[in-house]
Amino acid sequence: MPTAAAPIISSVQKLVLYETRAGFWINPFIFFQLHKRYFLVGSNHAETKYRVLKIDRTEPKDLVIIDDRHVYTQQEVRELLGRLDLGNRTKMGQKGSSGLFRAVSAFGVVGFVRFLEGYYIVLITKRRKMADIGGHAIYKIEDTNMIYIPNDSVRITHPDEARYLRIFQNVDLSSNFYFSYSYDLSHSLQYNLTVLRMPLEMLKSETTQTRQESFDIFEDEGLITQGGSGVFGICSEPYMKYVWNGELLDIIKNAVHRDWLLYIIHGFCGQSKLLIYGRPVYVTLIARRSSKFAGTRFLKRGANCEGDVANEVETEQILCDASVMSFTAGSYSSYVQVRGSVPLYWSQDISTMMPKPPITLDQADPFAHVAALHFDQMLQRFGSPIIILNLVKEREKRKHERILSEELVAAVMYLNQFLPPEHTIIYIPWDMAKYTKSKLCNVLDRLNVIAESVVKKTGFFVNRPDSYCSTLRPDEKWNELGGCVIPTGRLQTGVLRTNCVDCLDRTNTAQFMVGKCALAYQLYSLGLIDKPNLQFDTDAVRLFEELYEDHGDTLSLQYGGSQLVHRVKTYRKIAPWTQHSKDIMQTLSRYYSNAFSDADRQDSINLFLGVFHPTEGKPHLWELPTDFYLHHKNTMRLLPTRRSYTYWWTPEVIKHLPLPYDEVICAANLKKLIVKKFHKYEEEIDIHNEFFRPYELSSFDDTFCLAMTSSARDFMPKTVGIDPSPFTVRKPDETGKSVLGNKSNRDEAVLQRKTAASAPPPPSEEAASSSSEDDSGTDREEEGSVSQRSTPVKMADSGDSAKVTENVVQPMKEVYGINLSDGLLEEDLSIYSRFVQLGQSQHRQDKSSQQLYSRCPDGVIKLTPISAFSQDNIYEVQPPRVDRKSTEIFQAHIQAGQGITQPLGKEDTSMYREYIRNRYL
Repeated sequence: MPTAAAPIISSVQKLVLYETRAGFWINPFIFFQLHKRYFLVGSNHAETKYRVLKIDRTEPKDLVIIDDRHVYTQQEVRELLGRLDLGNRTKMGQKGSSGLFRAVSAFGVVGFVRFLEGYYIVLITKRRKMADIGGHAIYKIEDTNMIYIPNDSVRITHPDEARYLRIFQNVDLSSNFYFSYSYDLSHSLQYNLTVLRMPLEMLKSETTQTRQESFDIFEDEGLITQGGSGVFGICSEPYMKYVWNGELLDIIKNAVHRDWLLYIIHGFCGQSKLLIYGRPVYVTLIARRSSKFAGTRFLKRGANCEGDVANEVETEQILCDASVMSFTAGSYSSYVQVRGSVPLYWSQDISTMMPKPPITLDQADPFAHVAALHFDQMLQRFGSPIIILNLVKEREKRKHERILSEELVAAVMYLNQFLPPEHTIIYIPWDMAKYTKSKLCNVLDRLNVIAESVVKKTGFFVNRPDSYCSTLRPDEKWNELGGCVIPTGRLQTGVLRTNCVDCLDRTNTAQFMVGKCALAYQLYSLGLIDKPNLQFDTDAVRLFEELYEDHGDTLSLQYGGSQLVHRVKTYRKIAPWTQHSKDIMQTLSRYYSNAFSDADRQDSINLFLGVFHPTEGKPHLWELPTDFYLHHKNTMRLLPTRRSYTYWWTPEVIKHLPLPYDEVICAANLKKLIVKKFHKYEEEIDIHNEFFRPYELSSFDDTFCLAMTSSARDFMPKTVGIDPSPFTVRKPDETGKSVLGNKSNRDEAVLQRKTAASAPPPPSEEAASSSSEDDSGTDREEEGSVSQRSTPVKMADSGDSAKVTENVVQPMKEVYGINLSDGLLEEDLSIYSRFVQLGQSQHRQDKSSQQLYSRCPDGVIKLTPISAFSQDNIYEVQPPRVDRKSTEIFQAHIQAGQGITQPLGKEDTSMYREYIRNRYL
């Protein structure tokens, strides 16, 4: 009986696109060549299992893809490609002529798209590892290749095709798009681990149903002979709201195996290592940008008729103990919060060329219909309570931002009167700009109070029960923590939704403070700190602050066209005076982007996401005066149903509150899962082989965990005698990075780990080679794990290098208490000579006295004092005795390294037979 569940690892991780070439002689002097088909060969990373797609190139406007639904071995795929090559040669047996050519190598299929001519295929040709969660790698797209499918003989040209192609490619896929072969990035960690903890009885029923509905006739091959033993593999449907290539994959979704479908998200992903006295803890920050009602700053405001809001981003911080990799045995914790525009019908007119265009309410919504749709989505995904932190201005000389506050308050009050009292929406208004201008108020202290109350209401996710240390050292705040406590840990119920007008600067600082508070609780739940509290100016908070500023810069570039203007240090009022000039430059950059380039970017997003479909005989994308009707479907047709003005929620959602409906085990959610039974050694669920890759020669220098940002290397002071704890408060001159200028100065920011699109890729990135040396479809990728840190080297002049040396190298007097370049005093020399005499006489101890100290059991390292002075700490170390079996094992290991093999025992032979039977038979 299967006893565990594991995520299914995609068996299509390396791809090679082959092109067949055949032809015939029209006359003795003219040879006509045909390019009939593409063959897309995909394999897992170990190159032991292959799948093949056949793409027809003779259709000018239709996409014809055939998946033969068979899993090939390496030998079988070699034979297949050999037969294709032989069958398409122009002359049998002629050397130098081949009927099969390797077109490109890739790491995944982004999708298929068509404008006015034929279809294109978009392939990922370069990737870079950005994070690791439980052994599941998360990659960033570094480069793509767009290939036109129909051949030239059937191509029907259109004059506007090239313009649509340029608009589509204006969406830079190498800028903050992420994917994973085994981890569902569209869902939170809480959802992914909750699915893995489903009862076995439900998994059995879903396995039977999946087998009946599956089109792959080989999926359950070999399970009958395994005696029913194995592991359940689970693959869930992605949450399409955060998937950006869903429209590109829609045309092949029902025609190919699920391993060909690689879903990508857009936003941010960063990971750093927090070393706590040598214990590695990974801090990961993932931001998922919504693909619904997506766009640029002034062109997408408020919400559409379906409740999707502009600039909606779900931010999740994940904490995991990296010393244990498994999802079942490891310790994992996460906290989720959301940002998004105010859910109303509102916009800003940018035709006036004003820095702050006036805010106008486009439609009257007395029954808060659009807000009801939006909050119903949030209740279904996050549960209750929904907490709104509104940071827009409350008092203004001229009504501007206050218009949104008044309408939002009215909408929340209307919706709350129909909800059960225990699940009402909590509204927290706070004029952050007003408090920032006041010299008497500390903005971050007030935000910290709000953060404490929010985290206590929502709780957070952790996959293990409360540690015993929380019982030994009870804390009052821990007992007041909300959420849902289950036997296997805690669940986050509800979410904080933060907004200002742009949801950029103020929102990012507020989210950082809430994340900092949640991080303290997460560390406490894993038993890493004694109290759920973190102070500023510690290595842990500085590391977390850098992650959040990278996160804020990236999201601000995507939506606003510039990096953050106001940072955490701005609100702490410790930013240097040079920061003001840089803030002005960022403001000008944002204004320029909004005025001159946002319209083109919006057209590209509409085309990429499938909001606009080019059609012959209809207006082109650049001819539309507005895209309002594209995002508001009720302007083109009447919606089939309209919700009740009072019972505005989905009935199934309200029944299971405070738990999120998406994580409840019910029939509707079980249909979203693909459950398959595997043998415990199958590669599709073996995350150990996927992560460590024992079949490859690896180097420690290229290991991702060594290359990522580390608190000990990048933040801890280098001075001798400093407390290495990352929770110790440092002075500004005691840190590895300057607290005043590490992110405010853009020259220094080059040294940080950045993931923005403007950062140049390192030279050793993971790239797909397009050479045609191997016709088997296998492509040895160049693992560029050093590049995973993405830290360009700053080239400084001699003056700058002198300053850096001056700051890093400590004076000898401060470190050792003496300056060796100065002459030594006679008193110091006499002290040193007496010290040498004592050292020469330290071995004059009687041997009989040593035997008294040396009596200790075997297998224990013996420390024998060898000094004549009782209070001295000079010891002689005697290694423990090693038994005969251990010595033989070590000698066999040495001989194996020299090429001398030992005869196999019965246990070794039986283990090898079982391995061969499970893998190949």
